[in-house]
Amino acid sequence: MAQESSKPDESKPDDAVRTASVEVFYDGGCPLCRAEMSYYQDQGADAQFTDITRSGASPEGVSCEAALKRFHVRDQAGRLRSGAAAFAALWRATPGWRWLGVLGGCPPFVWIGEGLYRLFLPVRPHVQKLVRRFGSGLSS
Repeated sequence: MAQESSKPDESKPDDAVRTASVEVFYDGGCPLCRAEMSYYQDQGADAQFTDITRSGASPEGVSCEAALKRFHVRDQAGRLRSGAAAFAALWRATPGWRWLGVLGGCPPFVWIGEGLYRLFLPVRPHVQKLVRRFGSGLSS
């Protein structure tokens, strides 16, 4: 009997679940992340938003440090997604974004999204500094 890996599915093709209640783990210390999660909440996302910096609650099997470095979402089936696949799961749970979540969770779009996400990660700290300095309106 093969053992299942506890590693999150990093942008692997989904089962294309149309809508799902999800748990979102995000970096509340990041003004960009706070603004983005606030936007999804305002759009009526069927999601529980967990600020890792406040609660210290990272997804099971993921250290707090690792969870702060990549975006994570646990879908309704209990699967942990990260990166582009996590965004696709959140979009599927957000009215008006569901079509992008379905499309973004399928190859080749999930792979393209993951590539773009990985290109953004090294730039993120610099963007955060700029937003903290000049974009106080984003830090709702």
